[in-house]
Amino acid sequence: MINVAIVGATGVVGEMFLKVLEEKKLNIDNYVLFASKKSKGKKIKFMNKEYIVEELTENSFDNNRFNYALFSAGASTAEKYAKIAAKNGCIVIDNSSCFRMDKSVPLVVPQVNMEDAYDNFNIIANPNCSTIQAVLPLKVLDDKYKLKRVIYSTYQAVSGAGKKGIDDLLNNTTTKFDYPILNNCLPQIDVFLDNGYTKEETKMIEETRKILKKPKLPITATCVRVPVLNCHCESINVELEYDFKIDDIKTLLNNSNGIIVLDDPKRNIYPINTFVSGNDEVYVGRIRRDFSVENGINFWCVADNLRKGAATNAIEILENLINTKK
Repeated sequence: MINVAIVGATGVVGEMFLKVLEEKKLNIDNYVLFASKKSKGKKIKFMNKEYIVEELTENSFDNNRFNYALFSAGASTAEKYAKIAAKNGCIVIDNSSCFRMDKSVPLVVPQVNMEDAYDNFNIIANPNCSTIQAVLPLKVLDDKYKLKRVIYSTYQAVSGAGKKGIDDLLNNTTTKFDYPILNNCLPQIDVFLDNGYTKEETKMIEETRKILKKPKLPITATCVRVPVLNCHCESINVELEYDFKIDDIKTLLNNSNGIIVLDDPKRNIYPINTFVSGNDEVYVGRIRRDFSVENGINFWCVADNLRKGAATNAIEILENLINTKK
């Protein structure tokens, strides 16, 4: 019997957990949905059944009740309850920032470093949404040409800020953001640190280095919230150690697991949010040489931040773990 807990089931990512699980139909026998006290008793239709949301408590994971748990309830909740679950024999896949930079916790994107997931102490971290989509093409380039430097510029949708972020765009309010997101691009995601970078920018830098196992890789980032509902876009500039041909890179990326190349300038074809939304792959286009440096390349990268950037990535980890146990 495989029993799985969904923690944070009523949130934006939690709802996407349920949607993706319904699509994938994994070999799971029982689900239990958890949320905070205010959502206790809420009824959710899932897998053609009606589930009643339970309140998450310190006793929720007693008696080795669950084999796995998908967490998307924030770092403070994960800090307390993921550890309780892990102590009770449950393997936690956590979507918050709580454990990502913990040296004892693997930070995993299945197409990049699934092997790391098996070396865990019952907690596996799901990376930041903007990091997940970036490291798929970066891993492919690194394996063949070796990364020398990376520059990130992101254009991130309001769904990455949860329901309050979505409401701010739809209702022109400032509940989540300091300024109206409608008609504005906000060059701040998360809080500012003493060095002038935001926490989001720092996450991208540190998480990329950890996932790719390149702790000294030069990376810089500017992360911007933009007035679109869903899908994060990224302009990524890379310097490589070795020379390349653009056509070879397009072929290499398009033949890689989890990546789709849309790149035909003559027909104005490239990835855009409304096309990518609802899909699990990372879409790449605008692939071109950066003539300002030796062995430089620019590309445009788009992914559904609620799916591949959060729920799908976590569920792909779970799927691999379950299949390995067969």
